[in-house]
Amino acid sequence: MSQRTGPLRVLVADDHPLWREALVRDLEESGFEIVGTAADGPATVRRTRATVPDVLVLDLNLPGMRGDEVCHAIGDLPTTVLILSASGEEQDVLAAVKAGASGYLVKSASPGEIREAVTATGDGDAVFTPGLAGLVLGEFREMSSQARAAEPVEEQAKGETPGAPELTERETQILRYVAMGMTAKEIAADLVISHRTVQNHVQNILGKLHLHNRVELTRFAISRGLDQPE
Repeated sequence: MSQRTGPLRVLVADDHPLWREALVRDLEESGFEIVGTAADGPATVRRTRATVPDVLVLDLNLPGMRGDEVCHAIGDLPTTVLILSASGEEQDVLAAVKAGASGYLVKSASPGEIREAVTATGDGDAVFTPGLAGLVLGEFREMSSQARAAEPVEEQAKGETPGAPELTERETQILRYVAMGMTAKEIAADLVISHRTVQNHVQNILGKLHLHNRVELTRFAISRGLDQPE
């Protein structure tokens, strides 16, 4: 996530023209810069690569390629992906997140909720429809437990101190909040620091750990046991 000097640059991909046009109009009127639209998966990949938007608002069920396939295809770009789908099914949510999506919102969300989600995703937060965040965190914990169970017994016996030695004490503290699914605003309120300060810390943590987004960071933090009380 780089420091922006202008409005968020957004690309909207959806195969329903009326929905797509209404969303584009609402986002433009709210101050976002729409850099393009797409109606199928392959076009979404091409246009995302051509424009490299800050945020790709992506329908999950596109002709030609599914949303999770699009995520895989653009995974090397700095663009963050917000899935906006009619489906709230567990397998769809987890497939999208594992493919690299930073957020998942169902289309029953209000226009205001969608705008807030686009902004938050652009700011580096992991944004989910209420109820889905817990599902994602639970999946990451299950994956971590399975990975731990698969380790040789001698490796398990060594144990591991939670955290990451390359991080400062403050960065480790913030990483612990991330592992619990808290947003940057919630972390800022709890630590009595600014929202921007939290974002800067998160960006520094991502750089030190060579990770790309908050979803990857959450998964890493849980794998290191940071979702547990100190």
